[in-house]
Amino acid sequence: MSKKDAAPLLPDEIIMNQIYYIREHKVMLDRDLAALYEVDTKQLKRQVKRNIDRFPEDFMFELTKEEFENWRSQFGTSNLSDKMGLRYAPYAFTEQGVAMLSSVLNSKKAISVNIQIIRIFTRIRRMLIDNTELRLIIEKLEKKTDNNAKNIELVFQYLDELLEKKEKPKPRTLIGYKTAKKK
Repeated sequence: MSKKDAAPLLPDEIIMNQIYYIREHKVMLDRDLAALYEVDTKQLKRQVKRNIDRFPEDFMFELTKEEFENWRSQFGTSNLSDKMGLRYAPYAFTEQGVAMLSSVLNSKKAISVNIQIIRIFTRIRRMLIDNTELRLIIEKLEKKTDNNAKNIELVFQYLDELLEKKEKPKPRTLIGYKTAKKK
């Protein structure tokens, strides 16, 4: 069995459930990536900080306090002091940032999980493109049905006019020979 045919390390659903939409980007958080790579979050952050030039803002950003609170509220945490085991706001990695992590974390596990994550990001992008195409087709159909609805309305209007004329016929002038009236 070739490397390409190898079974994925993790079910795709696990990875897909760890992709969030923050600042209009699909991102994964440092703690989730560290768990997937089987390294400590502290080690992952340390490697990123050592290679910070590889992670511009469109590759990775740190959540603001407000974003962090909003993200935490998604999980319904009631204990604010717990902070879900986080002392600092997590880093959020875009698809490009996740790809860059494979050059920073050189373990075989990190590289193979990264490949799987990139494939999932690509699949998500394809699904969004397919949805966009479907949305455009639906919009075209809506325009056609709007025009059809207007045409149907016009037909009914003409039918109403014809029925109205039939109910109230105009008096017709008689044609033909005139005969004398009988007394």
